[in-house]
Amino acid sequence: MPATIAVTHLGCEKNRIDTEHMLGLLAQAGYQIDSDEDKAEYVLVNTCSFIGPARTESVRTLVNLAEQGKKIIIAGCLPQMFRDELLKEIPEAVAIVGTGDYHRIVEVVERSRTGERVSLVSATPTYIADEHLPRYRTTTEAVAYLKIAEGCDYRCAFCIIPHLRGDQRSRPIESIVAEAKQLASEGVKELILISQISTNYGLDLYGKPRLADLLRALGKVDIPWVRVHYAYPTGLTDELLTAVEQTANVLPYFDVPLQHSHPEVLRAMNRPWQADLNTRLLERIRERIPGATLRTTLIVGFPGESEAHFAHLCAFVERSEFDHVGVFAYSREENTAAANLEGQIPEAIKKRRRRDLMRLQQAISQRRNASQVGWVVPVLIEQENAQKKVWLGRSARFSPEIDGQVIVRGEAALNQLIPVHITAATPYDLCGEVFQA
Repeated sequence: MPATIAVTHLGCEKNRIDTEHMLGLLAQAGYQIDSDEDKAEYVLVNTCSFIGPARTESVRTLVNLAEQGKKIIIAGCLPQMFRDELLKEIPEAVAIVGTGDYHRIVEVVERSRTGERVSLVSATPTYIADEHLPRYRTTTEAVAYLKIAEGCDYRCAFCIIPHLRGDQRSRPIESIVAEAKQLASEGVKELILISQISTNYGLDLYGKPRLADLLRALGKVDIPWVRVHYAYPTGLTDELLTAVEQTANVLPYFDVPLQHSHPEVLRAMNRPWQADLNTRLLERIRERIPGATLRTTLIVGFPGESEAHFAHLCAFVERSEFDHVGVFAYSREENTAAANLEGQIPEAIKKRRRRDLMRLQQAISQRRNASQVGWVVPVLIEQENAQKKVWLGRSARFSPEIDGQVIVRGEAALNQLIPVHITAATPYDLCGEVFQA
Protein backbone atom coordinates (compact mmCIF):
# COMPACT_ATOMS: atom_id res chain seq x y z
CA MET A 1 0.00 0.00 0.00
CA PRO A 2 1.24 3.54 -0.71
CA ALA A 3 2.58 5.32 2.34
CA THR A 4 0.97 8.47 3.73
CA ILE A 5 3.34 11.42 3.77
CA ALA A 6 2.98 14.79 5.50
CA VAL A 7 5.05 17.65 4.16
CA THR A 8 6.40 20.67 6.03
CA HIS A 9 7.86 23.64 4.17
CA LEU A 10 10.36 26.04 5.79
CA GLY A 11 12.25 28.99 4.38
CA CYS A 12 12.04 31.04 1.21
CA GLU A 13 9.81 30.88 -1.84
CA LYS A 14 12.54 29.08 -3.81
CA ASN A 15 12.21 26.36 -1.18
CA ARG A 16 8.45 26.51 -1.58
CA ILE A 17 8.70 25.68 -5.28
CA ASP A 18 10.98 22.72 -4.53
CA THR A 19 8.40 21.54 -1.98
CA GLU A 20 5.61 21.89 -4.52
CA HIS A 21 7.52 19.76 -7.01
CA MET A 22 8.14 17.06 -4.39
CA LEU A 23 4.42 17.09 -3.55
CA GLY A 24 3.57 16.77 -7.23
CA LEU A 25 5.96 13.87 -7.76
CA LEU A 26 4.77 11.99 -4.67
CA ALA A 27 1.11 12.45 -5.59
CA GLN A 28 1.80 11.30 -9.16
CA ALA A 29 3.49 8.18 -7.78
CA GLY A 30 0.37 7.33 -5.77
CA TYR A 31 1.48 8.39 -2.30
CA GLN A 32 -1.18 9.86 -0.04
CA ILE A 33 -0.44 13.41 1.08
CA ASP A 34 -1.89 14.44 4.43
CA SER A 35 -1.56 17.75 6.25
CA ASP A 36 -1.97 15.94 9.58
CA GLU A 37 1.43 14.69 10.74
CA ASP A 38 -0.24 12.36 13.26
CA LYS A 39 -1.80 10.34 10.44
CA ALA A 40 1.31 10.18 8.29
CA GLU A 41 3.82 7.35 8.15
CA TYR A 42 6.53 9.72 6.92
CA VAL A 43 7.07 13.44 7.44
CA LEU A 44 9.04 15.24 4.73
CA VAL A 45 10.63 18.48 5.98
CA ASN A 46 12.08 20.86 3.41
CA THR A 47 14.53 22.83 5.54
CA CYS A 48 16.19 26.24 5.40
CA SER A 49 19.77 26.93 6.46
CA PHE A 50 20.37 30.40 5.04
CA ILE A 51 21.03 32.11 8.38
CA GLY A 52 21.25 31.03 12.02
CA PRO A 53 17.61 31.69 13.01
CA ALA A 54 16.34 29.74 9.99
CA ARG A 55 18.64 26.86 10.83
CA THR A 56 17.42 26.91 14.43
CA GLU A 57 13.80 26.73 13.26
CA SER A 58 14.64 23.78 11.01
CA VAL A 59 16.41 21.89 13.79
CA ARG A 60 13.60 22.60 16.26
CA THR A 61 11.05 21.23 13.80
CA LEU A 62 13.10 18.07 13.28
CA VAL A 63 13.63 17.53 17.00
CA ASN A 64 9.89 17.88 17.69
CA LEU A 65 9.10 15.29 15.02
CA ALA A 66 11.81 12.96 16.30
CA GLU A 67 10.35 13.14 19.81
CA GLN A 68 7.02 12.02 18.31
CA GLY A 69 8.76 8.99 16.82
CA LYS A 70 8.13 10.02 13.22
CA LYS A 71 10.03 8.68 10.23
CA ILE A 72 11.61 11.86 8.92
CA ILE A 73 12.86 12.68 5.44
CA ILE A 74 15.01 15.81 5.60
CA ALA A 75 15.28 17.79 2.37
CA GLY A 76 16.77 21.07 1.22
CA CYS A 77 19.42 23.33 2.61
CA LEU A 78 20.15 21.61 5.92
CA PRO A 79 21.22 18.32 4.26
CA GLN A 80 23.21 20.29 1.71
CA MET A 81 25.11 21.99 4.53
CA PHE A 82 25.44 19.04 6.92
CA ARG A 83 25.22 15.97 4.70
CA ASP A 84 27.85 14.08 6.69
CA GLU A 85 26.29 14.73 10.10
CA LEU A 86 22.50 14.67 9.85
CA LEU A 87 21.86 10.93 9.70
CA LYS A 88 24.25 10.43 12.61
CA GLU A 89 22.71 13.17 14.75
CA ILE A 90 19.05 12.35 14.06
CA PRO A 91 18.41 8.57 14.28
CA GLU A 92 14.76 9.08 13.36
CA ALA A 93 15.79 10.48 9.97
CA VAL A 94 15.31 7.77 7.34
CA ALA A 95 16.67 9.87 4.47
CA ILE A 96 18.27 13.17 3.52
CA VAL A 97 17.83 14.88 0.15
CA GLY A 98 19.90 17.82 -1.11
CA THR A 99 18.82 21.01 -2.89
CA GLY A 100 19.82 19.55 -6.24
CA ASP A 101 18.18 16.15 -5.73
CA TYR A 102 14.57 16.85 -4.76
CA HIS A 103 13.37 15.62 -8.17
CA ARG A 104 14.36 12.11 -7.03
CA ILE A 105 12.12 12.18 -3.95
CA VAL A 106 10.03 9.18 -5.07
CA GLU A 107 13.17 7.06 -5.39
CA VAL A 108 14.25 8.21 -1.91
CA VAL A 109 10.94 7.21 -0.33
CA GLU A 110 10.91 3.84 -2.09
CA ARG A 111 14.43 3.03 -0.99
CA SER A 112 13.73 4.10 2.58
CA ARG A 113 10.69 1.81 2.70
CA THR A 114 12.99 -1.17 2.18
CA GLY A 115 14.86 -0.21 5.36
CA GLU A 116 17.74 1.65 3.73
CA ARG A 117 18.83 4.95 5.30
CA VAL A 118 19.20 7.08 2.19
CA SER A 119 21.65 9.93 1.68
CA LEU A 120 21.10 11.61 -1.68
CA VAL A 121 22.98 14.90 -1.63
CA SER A 122 24.96 16.00 -4.66
CA ALA A 123 28.10 17.86 -3.58
CA THR A 124 27.53 20.43 -6.33
CA PRO A 125 23.84 21.00 -7.17
CA THR A 126 23.25 21.20 -10.92
CA TYR A 127 19.56 20.39 -11.32
CA ILE A 128 16.79 22.85 -12.12
CA ALA A 129 13.19 21.89 -12.73
CA ASP A 130 11.31 22.65 -15.94
CA GLU A 131 7.66 22.78 -16.98
CA HIS A 132 7.45 18.98 -17.28
CA LEU A 133 8.03 18.26 -13.57
CA PRO A 134 4.75 17.72 -11.69
CA ARG A 135 3.85 20.45 -9.23
CA TYR A 136 1.23 20.79 -6.51
CA ARG A 137 0.90 24.46 -5.59
CA THR A 138 0.65 25.51 -1.94
CA THR A 139 -0.19 29.17 -2.58
CA THR A 140 -3.67 30.61 -3.08
CA GLU A 141 -5.37 29.79 -6.37
CA ALA A 142 -4.58 33.18 -7.88
CA VAL A 143 -0.85 33.40 -7.00
CA ALA A 144 2.10 31.33 -8.19
CA TYR A 145 5.86 31.61 -7.91
CA LEU A 146 7.95 30.68 -10.93
CA LYS A 147 11.65 29.91 -10.58
CA ILE A 148 13.52 31.31 -13.61
CA ALA A 149 17.03 30.37 -12.45
CA GLU A 150 18.75 28.57 -9.61
CA GLY A 151 22.05 29.20 -7.80
CA CYS A 152 24.32 32.25 -7.86
CA ASP A 153 27.66 33.21 -9.40
CA TYR A 154 28.31 36.11 -7.02
CA ARG A 155 30.21 35.69 -3.79
CA CYS A 156 28.87 38.26 -1.35
CA ALA A 157 30.86 38.00 1.86
CA PHE A 158 27.82 37.35 4.06
CA CYS A 159 25.98 34.84 1.87
CA ILE A 160 26.02 31.05 1.92
CA ILE A 161 23.69 30.53 -1.05
CA PRO A 162 26.37 29.45 -3.59
CA HIS A 163 27.46 26.78 -1.10
CA LEU A 164 23.86 25.57 -0.71
CA ARG A 165 22.53 26.03 -4.24
CA GLY A 166 25.53 26.03 -6.59
CA ASP A 167 26.29 28.39 -9.45
CA GLN A 168 23.61 30.09 -11.54
CA ARG A 169 21.74 27.98 -14.05
CA SER A 170 18.89 29.55 -15.99
CA ARG A 171 15.89 27.95 -17.63
CA PRO A 172 15.25 28.66 -21.33
CA ILE A 173 12.71 31.39 -22.07
CA GLU A 174 10.52 28.83 -23.86
CA SER A 175 10.39 26.61 -20.76
CA ILE A 176 9.39 29.50 -18.49
CA VAL A 177 6.70 30.72 -20.89
CA ALA A 178 5.31 27.19 -21.21
CA GLU A 179 4.97 26.89 -17.43
CA ALA A 180 3.45 30.37 -17.24
CA LYS A 181 0.78 29.29 -19.73
CA GLN A 182 0.06 26.20 -17.64
CA LEU A 183 -0.37 28.41 -14.56
CA ALA A 184 -2.62 30.81 -16.48
CA SER A 185 -4.87 27.88 -17.39
CA GLU A 186 -5.16 27.11 -13.65
CA GLY A 187 -6.53 30.58 -12.93
CA VAL A 188 -3.35 32.30 -11.77
CA LYS A 189 -3.71 36.08 -11.69
CA GLU A 190 -0.27 36.95 -10.32
CA LEU A 191 3.01 35.35 -11.37
CA ILE A 192 6.07 36.09 -9.24
CA LEU A 193 9.43 35.46 -10.90
CA ILE A 194 12.15 34.41 -8.49
CA SER A 195 15.81 33.42 -8.54
CA GLN A 196 18.89 34.47 -6.58
CA ILE A 197 19.63 37.37 -8.93
CA SER A 198 16.80 37.81 -11.40
CA THR A 199 18.54 40.57 -13.34
CA ASN A 200 21.30 38.07 -14.23
CA TYR A 201 18.75 35.70 -15.73
CA GLY A 202 20.07 34.03 -18.89
CA LEU A 203 23.71 35.09 -18.53
CA ASP A 204 24.90 31.50 -18.17
CA LEU A 205 22.59 30.21 -20.91
CA TYR A 206 22.72 32.94 -23.55
CA GLY A 207 26.00 34.73 -22.78
CA LYS A 208 24.17 37.88 -21.64
CA PRO A 209 21.29 38.73 -19.29
CA ARG A 210 17.91 38.36 -20.98
CA LEU A 211 15.37 39.26 -18.32
CA ALA A 212 14.02 42.02 -20.60
CA ASP A 213 13.36 39.47 -23.35
CA LEU A 214 11.72 37.12 -20.86
CA LEU A 215 9.38 39.85 -19.61
CA ARG A 216 8.34 40.74 -23.15
CA ALA A 217 7.61 37.06 -23.82
CA LEU A 218 5.54 36.80 -20.63
CA GLY A 219 3.65 39.89 -21.73
CA LYS A 220 1.89 37.61 -24.25
CA VAL A 221 0.67 35.22 -21.53
CA ASP A 222 -2.83 35.76 -20.14
CA ILE A 223 -1.79 36.61 -16.57
CA PRO A 224 -2.71 40.12 -15.38
CA TRP A 225 0.21 40.66 -13.00
CA VAL A 226 3.85 39.60 -13.47
CA ARG A 227 6.13 40.61 -10.59
CA VAL A 228 9.92 40.27 -10.38
CA HIS A 229 11.71 39.58 -7.12
CA TYR A 230 15.39 40.12 -6.36
CA ALA A 231 16.56 42.50 -9.07
CA TYR A 232 20.25 43.08 -8.44
CA PRO A 233 21.04 46.80 -8.96
CA THR A 234 23.78 46.26 -11.56
CA GLY A 235 21.27 44.59 -13.87
CA LEU A 236 18.63 47.34 -13.87
CA THR A 237 19.61 48.61 -17.30
CA ASP A 238 17.72 51.02 -19.53
CA GLU A 239 16.75 48.04 -21.67
CA LEU A 240 15.15 46.33 -18.70
CA LEU A 241 13.37 49.48 -17.54
CA THR A 242 11.98 49.88 -21.06
CA ALA A 243 10.67 46.33 -21.00
CA VAL A 244 8.93 46.96 -17.67
CA GLU A 245 7.53 50.23 -18.98
CA GLN A 246 6.24 48.77 -22.25
CA THR A 247 4.91 45.38 -21.08
CA ALA A 248 1.40 45.91 -19.79
CA ASN A 249 1.19 43.01 -17.33
CA VAL A 250 4.66 43.52 -15.80
CA LEU A 251 4.24 45.43 -12.55
CA PRO A 252 6.49 48.47 -11.92
CA TYR A 253 7.57 46.85 -8.65
CA PHE A 254 11.31 46.90 -8.07
CA ASP A 255 12.66 44.59 -5.38
CA VAL A 256 16.29 45.78 -5.26
CA PRO A 257 18.37 44.28 -2.40
CA LEU A 258 20.99 46.99 -1.81
CA GLN A 259 22.14 45.64 1.62
CA HIS A 260 23.87 48.90 2.63
CA SER A 261 24.69 52.43 1.52
CA HIS A 262 28.21 53.15 2.75
CA PRO A 263 31.03 52.40 0.24
CA GLU A 264 33.31 50.92 2.90
CA VAL A 265 30.67 48.49 4.12
CA LEU A 266 29.68 47.57 0.55
CA ARG A 267 33.31 46.80 -0.30
CA ALA A 268 33.63 44.63 2.80
CA MET A 269 30.44 42.84 1.72
CA ASN A 270 32.00 42.24 -1.72
CA ARG A 271 29.08 44.01 -3.36
CA PRO A 272 30.13 45.47 -6.76
CA TRP A 273 28.00 48.58 -6.36
CA GLN A 274 28.50 51.88 -4.58
CA ALA A 275 26.28 54.29 -2.69
CA ASP A 276 26.26 57.19 -5.16
CA LEU A 277 25.25 54.77 -7.92
CA ASN A 278 22.45 53.46 -5.72
CA THR A 279 21.04 56.96 -5.42
CA ARG A 280 21.26 57.61 -9.16
CA LEU A 281 19.65 54.23 -9.89
CA LEU A 282 16.62 55.01 -7.73
CA GLU A 283 16.29 58.45 -9.33
CA ARG A 284 16.46 56.91 -12.80
CA ILE A 285 13.73 54.39 -12.01
CA ARG A 286 11.42 57.09 -10.70
CA GLU A 287 12.12 59.37 -13.65
CA ARG A 288 11.46 56.60 -16.18
CA ILE A 289 8.48 55.03 -14.41
CA PRO A 290 6.59 57.52 -12.19
CA GLY A 291 4.64 55.68 -9.53
CA ALA A 292 7.07 52.74 -9.42
CA THR A 293 7.14 50.80 -6.16
CA LEU A 294 10.61 50.50 -4.62
CA ARG A 295 11.53 47.81 -2.12
CA THR A 296 14.93 46.96 -0.68
CA THR A 297 16.57 44.78 1.95
CA LEU A 298 19.35 46.02 4.21
CA ILE A 299 21.81 44.44 6.63
CA VAL A 300 22.84 46.14 9.85
CA GLY A 301 25.64 45.09 12.14
CA PHE A 302 27.95 43.78 9.41
CA PRO A 303 31.52 43.32 10.74
CA GLY A 304 33.22 46.70 10.97
CA GLU A 305 30.02 48.74 10.63
CA SER A 306 30.64 51.82 12.76
CA GLU A 307 28.08 54.25 14.16
CA ALA A 308 29.07 56.61 11.34
CA HIS A 309 28.40 53.87 8.78
CA PHE A 310 25.01 53.23 10.35
CA ALA A 311 24.18 56.95 10.39
CA HIS A 312 25.03 57.04 6.66
CA LEU A 313 22.61 54.17 6.08
CA CYS A 314 19.83 55.91 8.03
CA ALA A 315 20.34 59.10 6.04
CA PHE A 316 20.23 57.13 2.79
CA VAL A 317 16.97 55.42 3.76
CA GLU A 318 15.40 58.72 4.80
CA ARG A 319 16.48 60.37 1.55
CA SER A 320 15.45 57.47 -0.72
CA GLU A 321 11.85 57.12 0.53
CA PHE A 322 11.46 53.41 -0.24
CA ASP A 323 7.93 52.04 -0.20
CA HIS A 324 9.02 48.91 1.65
CA VAL A 325 12.23 47.99 3.49
CA GLY A 326 13.27 44.71 5.09
CA VAL A 327 16.04 45.03 7.68
CA PHE A 328 18.11 42.08 8.84
CA ALA A 329 20.67 41.88 11.61
CA TYR A 330 23.88 40.35 10.23
CA SER A 331 24.16 36.63 10.93
CA ARG A 332 27.66 35.17 11.15
CA GLU A 333 27.71 32.07 8.95
CA GLU A 334 30.39 29.43 8.47
CA ASN A 335 31.77 29.06 4.94
CA THR A 336 31.41 32.79 4.29
CA ALA A 337 34.21 35.36 4.02
CA ALA A 338 32.54 37.67 6.53
CA ALA A 339 32.69 35.05 9.29
CA ASN A 340 36.42 35.65 9.60
CA LEU A 341 36.38 39.45 9.43
CA GLU A 342 37.51 41.52 12.39
CA GLY A 343 35.11 43.90 14.06
CA GLN A 344 32.21 41.52 14.71
CA ILE A 345 29.32 43.53 16.19
CA PRO A 346 27.68 42.53 19.50
CA GLU A 347 24.15 41.17 19.17
CA ALA A 348 22.67 43.93 21.33
CA ILE A 349 24.02 46.62 19.00
CA LYS A 350 22.76 44.76 15.92
CA LYS A 351 19.28 44.49 17.42
CA ARG A 352 19.27 48.17 18.39
CA ARG A 353 20.32 49.28 14.92
CA ARG A 354 17.68 47.10 13.30
CA ARG A 355 15.00 48.49 15.61
CA ASP A 356 16.06 52.10 14.96
CA LEU A 357 16.15 51.68 11.19
CA MET A 358 12.77 49.96 11.12
CA ARG A 359 11.28 52.77 13.21
CA LEU A 360 12.69 55.35 10.78
CA GLN A 361 11.26 53.47 7.79
CA GLN A 362 7.88 53.10 9.46
CA ALA A 363 7.25 56.83 9.19
CA ILE A 364 8.32 56.78 5.53
CA SER A 365 6.05 53.83 4.75
CA GLN A 366 3.17 55.68 6.41
CA ARG A 367 3.72 58.64 4.07
CA ARG A 368 4.07 56.43 1.00
CA ASN A 369 0.89 54.51 1.85
CA ALA A 370 -1.01 57.71 2.67
CA SER A 371 -0.29 58.95 -0.85
CA GLN A 372 -2.62 56.19 -2.09
CA VAL A 373 -5.66 57.51 -0.19
CA GLY A 374 -8.29 58.70 -2.63
CA TRP A 375 -7.08 56.51 -5.48
CA VAL A 376 -9.01 53.64 -7.06
CA VAL A 377 -6.64 50.69 -7.57
CA PRO A 378 -6.95 47.04 -8.63
CA VAL A 379 -6.80 44.68 -5.64
CA LEU A 380 -6.35 40.91 -5.78
CA ILE A 381 -8.73 39.42 -3.18
CA GLU A 382 -7.13 36.49 -1.34
CA GLN A 383 -8.96 35.94 1.95
CA GLU A 384 -12.34 36.59 3.54
CA ASN A 385 -12.72 37.50 7.20
CA ALA A 386 -16.40 36.74 7.68
CA GLN A 387 -16.33 37.68 11.35
CA LYS A 388 -15.15 41.22 10.63
CA LYS A 389 -17.03 41.36 7.32
CA VAL A 390 -13.95 42.37 5.35
CA TRP A 391 -11.82 40.95 2.56
CA LEU A 392 -8.04 40.82 2.55
CA GLY A 393 -6.12 41.43 -0.65
CA ARG A 394 -3.15 43.20 -2.18
CA SER A 395 -2.66 46.01 -4.62
CA ALA A 396 0.20 45.94 -7.13
CA ARG A 397 2.36 47.76 -4.54
CA PHE A 398 2.31 44.77 -2.17
CA SER A 399 4.00 41.43 -2.72
CA PRO A 400 2.70 38.40 -0.76
CA GLU A 401 3.90 37.90 2.82
CA ILE A 402 6.74 40.44 2.70
CA ASP A 403 4.65 43.60 2.22
CA GLY A 404 1.28 44.79 3.51
CA GLN A 405 -2.35 44.10 2.65
CA VAL A 406 -5.45 45.99 1.57
CA ILE A 407 -8.41 45.56 3.92
CA VAL A 408 -11.55 45.81 1.79
CA ARG A 409 -15.21 46.31 2.64
CA GLY A 410 -18.04 45.62 0.20
CA GLU A 411 -19.08 42.88 -2.18
CA ALA A 412 -16.07 41.00 -3.56
CA ALA A 413 -15.00 37.52 -4.68
CA LEU A 414 -11.96 35.42 -3.86
CA ASN A 415 -9.09 35.22 -6.34
CA GLN A 416 -10.39 38.10 -8.43
CA LEU A 417 -8.98 41.52 -9.27
CA ILE A 418 -11.48 44.19 -8.30
CA PRO A 419 -11.34 48.02 -8.18
CA VAL A 420 -11.01 49.40 -4.66
CA HIS A 421 -11.27 53.00 -3.49
CA ILE A 422 -8.51 53.53 -0.91
CA THR A 423 -9.86 55.37 2.15
CA ALA A 424 -7.16 55.03 4.83
CA ALA A 425 -3.54 54.00 5.37
CA THR A 426 -1.30 52.65 8.13
CA PRO A 427 2.48 52.16 7.95
CA TYR A 428 1.95 48.65 6.60
CA ASP A 429 -1.58 48.32 5.21
CA LEU A 430 -4.26 50.14 3.25
CA CYS A 431 -8.02 50.20 3.82
CA GLY A 432 -10.64 50.65 1.15
CA GLU A 433 -14.09 49.97 -0.23
CA VAL A 434 -15.13 48.14 -3.36
CA PHE A 435 -15.53 50.83 -6.01
CA GLN A 436 -18.89 51.07 -7.73
CA ALA A 437 -18.52 52.94 -11.02
